[in-house]
Amino acid sequence: MTLLIKGETKVKKSGKKYRALLDEMGEERNKPLKIDQAVERIKKFHNRKFEETVELSIRLGVDLKKLAQPVRNSVVLPHGVGKPVRVLVFAAGEDVARATKAGADYVGGQELVEKVKGGFLDFDNVVATPDMMKTVSPLGKILGPRGLMPNPKSGTVTKDIEGIVAELKKGRIDFKMDKDGNLHIPVGKVSFDGVKLAENISAALNAVVAVRPSSVKGNYLRSVSLSLTMSPSVRLDCSEISQEVTA
Repeated sequence: MTLLIKGETKVKKSGKKYRALLDEMGEERNKPLKIDQAVERIKKFHNRKFEETVELSIRLGVDLKKLAQPVRNSVVLPHGVGKPVRVLVFAAGEDVARATKAGADYVGGQELVEKVKGGFLDFDNVVATPDMMKTVSPLGKILGPRGLMPNPKSGTVTKDIEGIVAELKKGRIDFKMDKDGNLHIPVGKVSFDGVKLAENISAALNAVVAVRPSSVKGNYLRSVSLSLTMSPSVRLDCSEISQEVTA
């Protein structure tokens, strides 16, 4: 993941291309920009041979000691994430046919559990019907650390297989605040049209604002930045963002 704040250590490790981008920014480096301006600048940073991911990094203004639960939510990006999403569904009986028809890439029960235990991880999301959770629970140590374990809170333990598979295929992103109060959300690829990237960013910000804890006083979005996989970050104007996503 790209760090929210990149210091000198990061610069030294990143090589000539990274430092050249910093030099190009000059005094403009810390100037907060509107979303469309930030997108325009970040697209100019692309100088790698692979298609870089655009990432939104947010530092939340929350009191970590008083917060009962970490800030978390999901968002269906209007223009997807820029890559095919592979969905695995643990199901049995008639639910197998339903999951297959919905577009799941892999569907099965105990045999699929054994395959995952054997090292199969060629998927991006995991869904399970409620009756399969006893069978799936032994995979907690494998799927949990990767953020792939089915969970009722994220809607991935459900009987509505068609609905959740459709959401995931469209590019639903689940995000959760880390222990330092930061969020990192991929919002597309650098090849995306600027308008589409801006709309994805606004959708992600709306989803973050939607789960603002009631206990938060003052600035909830303490700082927001945009970056590519291997680029410096560009600051976004939080006051401008707040107006856009709450309108």
